[in-house]
Amino acid sequence: MSRTTLDTAALAHDLRLAVMRFSRRLRNQRVDTSVTLTHLAALSTLKRHGRMSPGELAGHERVQPPSMTRVVVALEGMGLVTRSPHPTDGRQVVIDLTPAAEDLLGAEARAREAWLSGMLQRLTAEERAVLREAAVIIDKLASG
Repeated sequence: MSRTTLDTAALAHDLRLAVMRFSRRLRNQRVDTSVTLTHLAALSTLKRHGRMSPGELAGHERVQPPSMTRVVVALEGMGLVTRSPHPTDGRQVVIDLTPAAEDLLGAEARAREAWLSGMLQRLTAEERAVLREAAVIIDKLASG
C-alpha cells in the first residue's frame, strides 16, 4: 500500500471520528428535549423543502411510510404540524409546519449556534481561519 493511500485512510478514520463526536456534541445542545431528534429532522425537512405528503417526507428522511406516519401523528399532537387535503389527490394529505414549529426550529438553531460560537471563541484566530477553510471543504465532501 502506498504512503498516500495510508495517509488518506488515516485521515478518513480521524475525520470520521472527529465529525461523529462533534455532531453528537452539537445535537446535545437542545432547547426542548421532549421533541426527539427524529421529530426535529422531520420538521427541518419540512422547513427546508416546504409542505409535502407523509410519503414524500418519509422518502426525504429515508424511513418507511408507517414510521413517518407515527412521527407525523406525534408532531400533530404537539401542535407542530398540520394536515390538510392534498391539492390534487383526494386520498392524500399534506403536512405543513405550524408557527410553533417555526419558533422551535429557530430556538434550536440559536441554541446550537450559541454553543458553537462559545466554543469557537476558545480557539486562536489561526485555528478559526483553518476551520473556516475546512467548513468549505467539508461542505464539498457532503455534496457528493
